[in-house]
Amino acid sequence: MSRAVCPGSFDPVTLGHLDIFARTASLYDSVVIAVGSNMSKRGLFTPSERVAMIEEACVEWPSVHVTLFSGLLVDFCRDQEIDVIVKGLRSGGDYDYELAMAQMNRKLTGVDTAFLPTAPHLSYVSSSLVREVASLGGDISPFVSPGVLDRITERLAERI
Repeated sequence: MSRAVCPGSFDPVTLGHLDIFARTASLYDSVVIAVGSNMSKRGLFTPSERVAMIEEACVEWPSVHVTLFSGLLVDFCRDQEIDVIVKGLRSGGDYDYELAMAQMNRKLTGVDTAFLPTAPHLSYVSSSLVREVASLGGDISPFVSPGVLDRITERLAERI
């Protein structure tokens, strides 16, 4: 059975992420969405809140499972018997950044990385842009699922 992991902070999960998850689920028998904590990113949601949002958004794909992780991704892959890391790429800049990580991961443990290009109509969408537009009162409904939109709206209302 082939297993893949889609790692990230997903704060919040966007339609771009969901596109990559769905396409990965069509390519591999089992997909793990590994939600990590990136200390360099200012978060809107806790890791457990992000897991809950992703689980809700991925309910239509039974082969997709969501979990928290910390530490080196390659150690997580080894422990979970995961064959490949799948990363979505929005631009050449993403490729440059992800390629170095993919090469390091391969050198450390032999785990390969597969790159999927983001759907063109979502290539400019990022979690940080969604957070910024939402915090300034903009309409983010074209970029997130309805459940995620509700949670972002509630969270921002709490901060007022």
